[in-house]
Amino acid sequence: MKILLPTDGSEYSEASARFLGRLQLSGNDEIYVLHVVGDDPFQDKEDYYYVKIRETKQMIAPKIIDSALHVLKSVPARINTLLMNGYPDKCIVDAAVTSNCDLIIMGPKRLKGVTSRIVGSVTKSVSIMSPKPVLVIKPSQAGPSERIKILFATDGSEYARKAGETLALIPFHDDTEITVLHVVAPAFYDIPDKFMAKIDENVREDLNRHSSAEINESKRVIEQTVQNLGSKFRETVRLTRTGDPSDEILTAAKELNADIIVVGSKGMGGFRGVVGSISRYILSVADCSVLIGKTAAI
Repeated sequence: MKILLPTDGSEYSEASARFLGRLQLSGNDEIYVLHVVGDDPFQDKEDYYYVKIRETKQMIAPKIIDSALHVLKSVPARINTLLMNGYPDKCIVDAAVTSNCDLIIMGPKRLKGVTSRIVGSVTKSVSIMSPKPVLVIKPSQAGPSERIKILFATDGSEYARKAGETLALIPFHDDTEITVLHVVAPAFYDIPDKFMAKIDENVREDLNRHSSAEINESKRVIEQTVQNLGSKFRETVRLTRTGDPSDEILTAAKELNADIIVVGSKGMGGFRGVVGSISRYILSVADCSVLIGKTAAI
């Protein structure tokens, strides 16, 4: 497996490097450690201070890469280093494509002084632009568990299937726990319960029959997902929830104390009325790490 590890020397980047130590990597795997010396589009490149700032960044860049290499010293994979100049998000995507990486693993870069867990603009941009899957590592508030716990939210779409392919490719240890979740969205998710009594009885009976059919379909989607994962995971938990997909995914992740949420790049495609991408929302607000799968069409 080829992994691109962008690093800026921050604690979030180093958390991503430490995560690689939790995988069952071997000498057949490759890690590309990338640091980007960022351009400032608002600076005059001939300005004296800009030149000095750039010189300082170039001087510090090898030290940032060395810091990541120090964290990775016990990882048995082959390690390459890359140093690029330009806009970080574009350079990261270009490097992933050029090196034909299977996965980008990066931290949720934040601005200095911002202590919230909100994902930064570079990480968001990479997750949107990259044709490669992106795993964003968020340092757990409770610290890493002994075994990695994964919540795979699937809607049975091609996007979810590709996310599953990436998940099966990552060399997790045999004791990794995985829960496959499918969320059934209520037909009238946007009508408060107190108004449901006003709906015609025949309509409600039809809805109940439809709901039963959707539950059966949910079980089919989950079973198909488990089959697609093959023998990668020794034990898989199956879970169906009804409600808003975003809320149910985040709630399940918290209940399971998940280390990673896995979603397709288009989120839960069957949910009616969703504005924007659920996968991006999950990435922004989840406390745990998030793997966003991709398809060749993205």
